[in-house]
Amino acid sequence: MTTLPGLLTASDYNVEAIRKDFPLLDRVVHDGKKIVYLDNAATSQKPRQVLDALTEYYEQHNANVHRGVHVLAEEATALYEGARDKVAAFINAPSRDEVIFTKNASESLNLVANMLGWADEPYRVDRETEIVITEMEHHSNIVPWQLLSQRTGAKLKWFGITDDGRLDLSNIEEIITEKTKIVSFTLVSNIMGTINPVEAIIRRAQQVGALVCIDASQAAPHMVLDVQALQADFVAFTGHKMVGPTGIGVLWGRQELLEDLPPFLGGGEMIETVSMHSSTYAPAPHKFEAGTPPIAQAVGLGAAVDYLSAIGMDKIEAHEHAITAYAMKRLGEIPDLRFIGPDTAENRAATISFTLGDIHPHDVGQVLDEQGIAVRVGHHCARPVCLRYGIPATTRASFYLYSTPGEVDALVDGLEHVRNFFG
Repeated sequence: MTTLPGLLTASDYNVEAIRKDFPLLDRVVHDGKKIVYLDNAATSQKPRQVLDALTEYYEQHNANVHRGVHVLAEEATALYEGARDKVAAFINAPSRDEVIFTKNASESLNLVANMLGWADEPYRVDRETEIVITEMEHHSNIVPWQLLSQRTGAKLKWFGITDDGRLDLSNIEEIITEKTKIVSFTLVSNIMGTINPVEAIIRRAQQVGALVCIDASQAAPHMVLDVQALQADFVAFTGHKMVGPTGIGVLWGRQELLEDLPPFLGGGEMIETVSMHSSTYAPAPHKFEAGTPPIAQAVGLGAAVDYLSAIGMDKIEAHEHAITAYAMKRLGEIPDLRFIGPDTAENRAATISFTLGDIHPHDVGQVLDEQGIAVRVGHHCARPVCLRYGIPATTRASFYLYSTPGEVDALVDGLEHVRNFFG
């Protein structure tokens, strides 16, 4: 069994015990091969504790929330709002009312963009203002801002990427100016694993009075996420990447902003009063949760938060850092393998993208799949990164709390097979 220098001892972090909680990791595919799941940046697997919470909700408590007075409605409401309490504690939110449930991080980011497009001063984005993003973003943090720019006439600007996969902040004072209304950027790159320098960007944004929105979709599953320490104005993430169910996302926002900004969607639950002439809105968070919310999914996310918290996000982060360092070392030994992004484990998360000679990533992924190894291939909804490095796509291996050194070894052996297969 491969061991990792500096990896936590079994008494502190028992990865084999953790793996037993995830039924899918026992799945056998392709002629009896046990699956090696290395596509965690796309979605994580779910532990029995989360699956059981979903089943129990549907079997014992299923009802709509907030308005019913019967026992099931009251139980469902308590579970749904209890999940909000858990998420608030998980991210160290000052108030539970700052936690908005959405269907995913994409909706959370669209919510922010639309609020600012419809807002009154001093928050309104218009043709006299600027929006700042980065070349490193997932499409979910590019397209909403492009749409807002097109709709309002605001100028869209962005930070570039250095050759070694870091944000180029050399011109930060030219990019973030007195005209900047919002700076929206990823905490961790979904394609390269780069951990971005939050403090420098937020400090400059605050100097010019700009709001800051952070896409934490690739951070919340892997590290301690403290919204108060970040000092951002909005933070978005999604449940399915952090051992929770699909169909649930989170937007955290500073309470005073949520009180002042207009709602994104209209409908039931988000109202205070309605007449045929006008409506008034409920306080946050309900102002931003129109219609029947993702109740079961929120309950599942609450169970996921319980699961991750019981292990400890600091321990998960340490485990993944050791796995990533080991993977960088092993992959770096393969001839013709080129890392796309940082080539060391410093200031990077557990996601590694690479190319392998002139073999197309889709061919790499298909041959690996035949060996039971699940990786991601393509541009990973981050096509500007691929354009930046002059490549059509990458192969991406991404690790999580249940990943093992043996799975890294399997990936390396699989890539050697790919090289031999294509000669």
